[in-house]
Amino acid sequence: MAIHNRDKFLNNLANNLGRPRRTDEVIRPTYSVQPQYEVLNGYSTEDLILVLQEQCNVIHTDFIQTERNKLANVLKETINRYEGKSIIASNDKRNKIYGLDEIYEQFNQELDVHIWDHTIGEENQRIAERADVGISFSDITLAESATITLLNNKNNGRSISLLPKTYIAIIPKNTIVPRMTQAAKRLHEATIQGEDVPSCVSFVSGPSNSADIEMNLIVGVHGPIKATYIVVD
Repeated sequence: MAIHNRDKFLNNLANNLGRPRRTDEVIRPTYSVQPQYEVLNGYSTEDLILVLQEQCNVIHTDFIQTERNKLANVLKETINRYEGKSIIASNDKRNKIYGLDEIYEQFNQELDVHIWDHTIGEENQRIAERADVGISFSDITLAESATITLLNNKNNGRSISLLPKTYIAIIPKNTIVPRMTQAAKRLHEATIQGEDVPSCVSFVSGPSNSADIEMNLIVGVHGPIKATYIVVD
């Protein structure tokens, strides 16, 4: 992607600051203490799952752990619990790996299932507004805060986790890391290696909630009122 007028803009900025334009590379400092890497350090994946489960209780999120061959039943039970009649889901390559393509086809006989389709543009958002349930995969899962990381792109619109009344995150076991430190490191390394990292990365911790007014917690203020995390072995 071409960058236009960059030098002109930076030169003008330096002139207004009253100094020459800096062109040498910024040297990253070496810190003597890095406590962010010590939190949950040495925890196994099973240990992290326990931390994730405990934190889900704090953020009012239902937690389920299942095996891949039982995922269809768990999804159906969760959707029924939410009284869901309409679903919007990401067009994720993992849909095929985890058998969700077949599951959604089965669901479509009873429910209204829409798979995100970038060719219809903003119509996806209008469908999401009417949907009872949004479903997508977590790309990186932070055990410490029970946060899912969504790499939003043309096949995985951010509306899926934001606009439906309820939300279900499918968490592959191998996406679980201790905390934000590891997620930031992964994204940074992917950028350095030239991988296509989306411009929009969403960090979602359970259903929407706010305690801005008199410190009274209200769940479902500006997004899903309920959320379920499904960890899949």
